[in-house]
Amino acid sequence: MPRPLVVGNGSLLVTMDDGLDLRDLYWPCVGLLNHLSGNRARIGLWADGHFSWLSSPEWTRRLRYLPKTLVTEAVADNPSLGLTITLHDCVRPVEDSLLRRFLIQNHRDAARDVRLFLSHNFVIAETDIGDTAFYNPFLDAVIHYKRDVYLLIAGRGEGNRIYEYSTGIKGFGGAEGTWRDAEDGKLSMNAVAQGSVDSTLSMRATVPPKGESVMRAWLCAGKDLEAVSELHHGVQNADFDDLIHDTAKYWTVWSESRTAATDGVDELPQPIPEVFRRSLLTIRTNVDNGGAIIAANDSDIMETARAHYSYMWPRDGALVSVAMDRLGHQELTQRFFEFCARVLPADRAVLVQKYSADGSWGSTWHPWVVDGEREAPFQQDGTNLIIYALWHHYQQYHDVEFIERIYDSLIAPCADFIASYRSSETGLPLPSYDLWEERRGVHAYTCGTLYGALVAAAQLADVFADKRAAGYRAAAAEVREGMSSHLWSEEHDRFARRLIPVKGEPGHYKQDMTIDSALYAVFAFGAFDADDPKVTATMRQVISRLWVKTEVGGIARYEADYYFRRSEDFGPVPGNPWFICTLWAAQWYIAHAATRQELATALELLLWAATHALPSGILAEQVHPNTGEPLSVAPLTWSHAEFIATTLEYLERLRALPA
Repeated sequence: MPRPLVVGNGSLLVTMDDGLDLRDLYWPCVGLLNHLSGNRARIGLWADGHFSWLSSPEWTRRLRYLPKTLVTEAVADNPSLGLTITLHDCVRPVEDSLLRRFLIQNHRDAARDVRLFLSHNFVIAETDIGDTAFYNPFLDAVIHYKRDVYLLIAGRGEGNRIYEYSTGIKGFGGAEGTWRDAEDGKLSMNAVAQGSVDSTLSMRATVPPKGESVMRAWLCAGKDLEAVSELHHGVQNADFDDLIHDTAKYWTVWSESRTAATDGVDELPQPIPEVFRRSLLTIRTNVDNGGAIIAANDSDIMETARAHYSYMWPRDGALVSVAMDRLGHQELTQRFFEFCARVLPADRAVLVQKYSADGSWGSTWHPWVVDGEREAPFQQDGTNLIIYALWHHYQQYHDVEFIERIYDSLIAPCADFIASYRSSETGLPLPSYDLWEERRGVHAYTCGTLYGALVAAAQLADVFADKRAAGYRAAAAEVREGMSSHLWSEEHDRFARRLIPVKGEPGHYKQDMTIDSALYAVFAFGAFDADDPKVTATMRQVISRLWVKTEVGGIARYEADYYFRRSEDFGPVPGNPWFICTLWAAQWYIAHAATRQELATALELLLWAATHALPSGILAEQVHPNTGEPLSVAPLTWSHAEFIATTLEYLERLRALPA
């Protein structure tokens, strides 16, 4: 199930599903420890002796945000109960508190006794062993804690107090949890439970005839009781609605354009402008304040494997940083590059597949033994893209002091490694894993990013009069020549997606001619011009062969893509449509266009991506080829970054072409 609503501040991240249940809660690092891990923190309502969870079919829900903010505006309507709830959720920009405002509207002619229930099924530090939940009468709040993680939940209805509460055992011995206790409209008032526990609290209000009432709740995260108590008192002693208003204002100001690159966004067809701004704000929720740019935090992906996307992939992070730099968010991208410098291995200047938000290695499926030989696996395009992104960062800000700080610790060591990790016969990189992390070989995408990285390294070296610049340029020229000589196929009139090492024949390769959307890299990072005949021939075949020939449309990753496959008819459906891959095609049309009229196809693809976003503006990784519903994770940070990049490239090209 996707996460159509996400709110956060870089240390506390909360996601909601389309039933308005909280499903993920990360603290104190985005993507590192998920204290819900997909469990449901539910909202229930009792009125006139009838109880209903808001996620049930009784309710219709409209999930949106207040424009240009990270404040939700979700409306849940239950005609049979005659009640509507409008929910505003937000995380305060600096303090680690989730604020929740419930406006309850009564559509009947009689006053109603309404009780609102909030149930929390935490697994602190991603395990249910040794948790404690208790009611604190001095704070009038329920607190869950284990070691240095404390989560305080409070609510205020009539009388400015919690109405009832309950803590209890869940998940073993037949106990489902206190959320079941709520379904008769009353709670047991059990004050403490330990082990595998959950809790529920309720608030009560009398809603006047044809009138409305407001109830408020908040969740505070901290390292000890003192920390959450201080946050709790800060909320209590302020005007709650002012806190939400101030949060909305903060994000409106933060998301305002800092560069001229966005001029013209608002003139583009809807919903492109809305999805553009939602993309910027959504990316921010997935950037940890320590620098890690996290790929995705939708824990439902664990239903397919006991793994997730809550890691920093250098590839994703670099491409996200390019988009964020174009929008002027220098402070975020510099933290990311500093993170990369901190985690770069000392024994070999190339980044590993992925990292946790604290800099530790992420899980991997790449083997350390290949054909009986020892090998430390890596995915070279990630390191290439970091150097490429750093040159774009320098071009944007000309911050020589920052580049100087990381030149010797990140830029030069990585540039030296990638320049040397090449075949003397072909000039191309030696085998590593592809950007899809599935295959080992010499990939067109890796070659394209290597060319861009070596040119970037030479330009950065020039800034400091580093004599290695000439060597980097020479290596880049050899890579380009090797791509033309070894990746190009006259027979197929296109580039190969990779060269596969021939077993037992060192230095010998065979071409893999599978059509792959990642072939866009042969022009995207500068190795060849977009209108080079070889590029044009390749991209036309990519777009023709990978277009999903259903009513949904869009472009698949590659022929016969297996990941989350929903159709076995490989003719019309080579794979599920991906936002990233469809936007890559748009980027080629943009770069290739010689007139404004020729930009029309690119705009159509940009509109395709915008119209296949969730109503809240969230972009998934991929969509179902027949229904258009989101598949895999949502939101995917990379999808949002490519949407921003494509929009900006479209506007830049539009301005450059004669009217």
